[in-house]
Amino acid sequence: MKLFNFGKKKEKTSSCCCSGNYDTKSMEKAENSKSKGAHVKILGSGCAKCNQLEAATKEALKQLGMDTEIDHVTDFAQIAAYGVMTPPALVVDGKVVSYGKVLKTQEIVEILQRVRK
Repeated sequence: MKLFNFGKKKEKTSSCCCSGNYDTKSMEKAENSKSKGAHVKILGSGCAKCNQLEAATKEALKQLGMDTEIDHVTDFAQIAAYGVMTPPALVVDGKVVSYGKVLKTQEIVEILQRVRK
């Protein structure tokens, strides 16, 4: 027996990372982040290795003179959405560039220079 849901609308889902919210404010924010530097995220639970990676990343950004905030993502669902099963991971401009190890500051500097060219 088939039941019908009269009056209920289906929820629209979006595969876009911003859920289809293209307002002026979000577009300006995206443009500003391009000029400021790379968008950087650390994926991990907040363990010692994750904190070491974050500290090395801060130092690398400082050496390059990049005014960039680092987002530390600790929610496992969000971490898994990046396909990372072995934290800590470093994400630059939405791409996972390293996972499962703590990078040295110089390695991060090289990655950021390569990404920003």
